[in-house]
Amino acid sequence: MWVPFLKVDSQIVAEMWKDALESEGLPCRMLPEEEIFKWSETSSFVLYVPKGREHVGEEIVRKL
Repeated sequence: MWVPFLKVDSQIVAEMWKDALESEGLPCRMLPEEEIFKWSETSSFVLYVPKGREHVGEEIVRKL
C-alpha cells in the first residue's frame, strides 16, 4: 500500500525528489494530482512512499 508523502509544484521537482528518495533506498511513486490524462509538466504532483516507511522519507528530506 502506498501513502501520499510529498506534494510538489511541477514534474521536474517531483522527479528530483523521486531520484533523491530512491537513491537512498526508499521506493517512491510519482503521480499527477489531477486526473492522469489531463496533466502537464507544470501540474502539481504527489510523491507516494510505502506505508510504514514515511519516517524514512522524513529523515532523507531532513538530511538534504
